[in-house]
Amino acid sequence: MASQLDQLKQFTTVVADTGDFKQLSQFTPQDATTNPSLILKAVQKPDYAPLLADTVAAHRGEALDAIVDQVLVRFGLEILKVVPGRVSTEVDARLSFDTPGTLARARRIIGLYEAAGINRGRVLIKIASTWEGIQAARELEREGIHCNLTLLFSFCQAQACGDAGVQLISPFVGRIYDWYKKNAGSAWDEAANAGLNDPGVKSVTRIHAYYKQQGIRTEVMGASFRNVGQILALAGCDLLTISPELLAQLQAADASSQPVHRQLGGADVGGIAPVPPLTEAAFRYALNDDAMGTEKLAEGIRSFAVDSAKLDALIEAQR
Repeated sequence: MASQLDQLKQFTTVVADTGDFKQLSQFTPQDATTNPSLILKAVQKPDYAPLLADTVAAHRGEALDAIVDQVLVRFGLEILKVVPGRVSTEVDARLSFDTPGTLARARRIIGLYEAAGINRGRVLIKIASTWEGIQAARELEREGIHCNLTLLFSFCQAQACGDAGVQLISPFVGRIYDWYKKNAGSAWDEAANAGLNDPGVKSVTRIHAYYKQQGIRTEVMGASFRNVGQILALAGCDLLTISPELLAQLQAADASSQPVHRQLGGADVGGIAPVPPLTEAAFRYALNDDAMGTEKLAEGIRSFAVDSAKLDALIEAQR
């Protein structure tokens, strides 16, 4: 009997959001995404401690940041043995405002994958969608290094990513929802803000429609979900990256009694007058004018930076 996960796959490419590659096969996702927090969580599990130790031992004496990239790529290589598509590997969030630094790390990461025999078309370099990150992605795309622009909360970030011709963006549905719920306080009405009315869902829906109307080829991948309802409200989005916990819920749900319906159109609409590219000044002002986008972007970078530092410490202890 078909599950909700099976039905969702008819409309949307399903991606697993995890560093725990031993969980992947049961959900048969097309792609997988990782981030510093997910890798940190994985390396602290007994199942993955040997992988970390072996990788550090093999590169002992190298610079710390080089060993970190080796660990990230080692996880990516294991993931690529399970998924038929792509893996996303993230550049250190502490480089979010450093275009040259981001370029250097991205090129090194893709070089490590290629040295291991992986075609660069199977790797997406994750970069925070700051102005500096987007400009780094613009250059990387010209070099045939495809990018996943993450920590995306504001429409102006999506517009700038489209202008830059990046391969894929990851709007964070759940974190947008979190901000509006916290901001509303006791006035928050959960039922009124669920499903298609969820603020995170509405943000992704708007971006998806804009890209299709403008003929922008950048893929939209909803991310950071808090519940299954948010996922089902975005059925039809290009891709959705989902935690193992929510994938399990979708897999256990009977689609015959709770069918999944397409919510977002997939066709390139076209016919809409082109929108002028955002200048740096216009981007920065628009982001500044969006309190949610500004706060969640800064918070996300800080959070990933903290977990990157913790991963550094774990590796440093074994060097």
